[in-house]
Amino acid sequence: MTLPFIFHGQTPEWVTHNGAHLKLKLAVEKGVPLSKVMVRHEPDNEEYLVEMTPSGSTDHLDYYCATVPLNTDRDVTHYVFKLLTESAQYWLDAKGVSKRAPAKEVHFKFNANHQPPEWVCEQVFYQIFPDRFCNGKPEISVKDGEYLVSAGTKPVKAKQWGEAVDTSGQNGGCEFYGGDLYGVEKQLDYLQELGVTALYFNPIFTAPSNHKYDTSNYTQVDPHLGSNEHFAHLCEQIHQRDMKVMLDAVFNHTSTEHPWFNLQGLHEGIGAYQSPDSPYRDYYFFEGDSNQYVSWKGYRSLPVLNFENADVRNYIYQGEHAVIKHWLKPPYLIDGWRFDVIHMLGEGEGAKNNAHYVKAFRNAAKQINPDCYVLGEHFFEATQWLQGDQEDGSMNYYGFAHPVRALLAKLDIAFDPIDISVTEFLDWQAEARAKVPWANQLSQLNQLDSHDTARFLELVQHDPRLFSLAATLLMSYVGTPCIYYGTELGMMGSHDPDNRRCMPWQEAETSPYLPFFKQLISTRKQSLALQCGDYIPLYHDDHCFVFARQYQDDRVICAFNLANQEKEVAIETWKMGVNSADFLNPLSSDTASASNGKLTITLKPIHGVLYRQIG
Repeated sequence: MTLPFIFHGQTPEWVTHNGAHLKLKLAVEKGVPLSKVMVRHEPDNEEYLVEMTPSGSTDHLDYYCATVPLNTDRDVTHYVFKLLTESAQYWLDAKGVSKRAPAKEVHFKFNANHQPPEWVCEQVFYQIFPDRFCNGKPEISVKDGEYLVSAGTKPVKAKQWGEAVDTSGQNGGCEFYGGDLYGVEKQLDYLQELGVTALYFNPIFTAPSNHKYDTSNYTQVDPHLGSNEHFAHLCEQIHQRDMKVMLDAVFNHTSTEHPWFNLQGLHEGIGAYQSPDSPYRDYYFFEGDSNQYVSWKGYRSLPVLNFENADVRNYIYQGEHAVIKHWLKPPYLIDGWRFDVIHMLGEGEGAKNNAHYVKAFRNAAKQINPDCYVLGEHFFEATQWLQGDQEDGSMNYYGFAHPVRALLAKLDIAFDPIDISVTEFLDWQAEARAKVPWANQLSQLNQLDSHDTARFLELVQHDPRLFSLAATLLMSYVGTPCIYYGTELGMMGSHDPDNRRCMPWQEAETSPYLPFFKQLISTRKQSLALQCGDYIPLYHDDHCFVFARQYQDDRVICAFNLANQEKEVAIETWKMGVNSADFLNPLSSDTASASNGKLTITLKPIHGVLYRQIG
């Protein structure tokens, strides 16, 4: 049985926050013989049903409104819609329409007390792995054999720019190509012309490895990347271009070369590794008086920090000069933190009281800059951290990267085979969206690839059609897009470290993908619908799916065809409240017209297309 079209958006047109109440709007397909329309909510953990009243109609839709009180017992208010006919009922939750009461995890959610910064969803982020982006000052580059990494077991190796990365698994963190922050400064014009508006840096603090997830000094820019003074100057330049800066923070563990640990004895004082009597011994976890310690996932170069220790807490987030606060203040004024493996933080081994520390990190950052973007790294589902009071958003592997990879590359994150249908793909994404308040959905960081995953073009076996389709989806889906450096040039690369090749600047003039990405980015930046508009499902079959993004009168139809042949699709634009209108494809200047609430378009094989309403 086909379910009726019932829709509730979560933009201000549909949800109005007024003091202690929410005013809610609902759209229902005409012709459904309804006897009652209600909002279900739980002000005291018990069900209350508020009847909705008619509030207008179009040729195809009837609208209803109701006002419900916000919860006073908790930050998040949950609600769903219950619609009755004489013989049946329909429910609308954040995942979609069903014929029975839904689980609470997919109820609509509104957090009245904790909202992400409004600027986040307006951005197009660009992730920079500093050592591989651009060498701007060769004299500060790492010299061959200059020091030891991997807990003092391997010498560093200096390589020529563009030379192949060692994929044997032996030297991933030891190879240096000389990229630095001066190189980023040198390429600011390129980044601005590309259209990106926010830069996300992999760690830049002093650390032995090339990836720098083994921090040895949290308040000093690594001298092989630059200096604190130069970074302050760089931040000023970035901000003058109306761009944002987000840094990567690794607080779950340090390097063995951090002065607190001091495995190699490179620093004055007695480190935790050197003696049970060290003042820093309790900063980490040791087995009695031995030198056996807890490390991140067994990597001996990454000893885990003990947040039960007051000095650790004070240094990282509690104190007036805590690291989290330091870089948010002048002269740097960074705009956001990406917290590495934040779900693993806790007391003792494991992640005991994790939520307490994530909230504490958030509060420390917001104390200095209430508009600071708090982003967490989670490779899998992050629902529990995304209810508003912990993270503004997460690296959206679960809700975007994983399903897109499964659908288009037929591989999961572990490179195991997976085969999902279009319906299963849409269900996966709908589930991920439904579990999170709308404002946090918009602040999810969506990527096709990153420093921790294979390059997407590699995953789809160099198929430019699948790559372009995925890029179109990246720029049109709910959440904030982020481009991993070089993706706009079609960079290849398999598992880490092969996914961290040097940026091929010589290809910037000839890459067929660069103009395409510029157009996509420009299209997103010009459209409020793509930045913060509602997601309206319009059509899907075995090979195609179509959704709209809509914010007030800005509407964009996003259509995707996975078949190897052309596909003609009839789209019911009345679901967007549109009876007759003209639409323009901003990437090709093709036009299409809707009449009588319908629009028919022909989709090319393995292709994604955007049509924005004009006039």
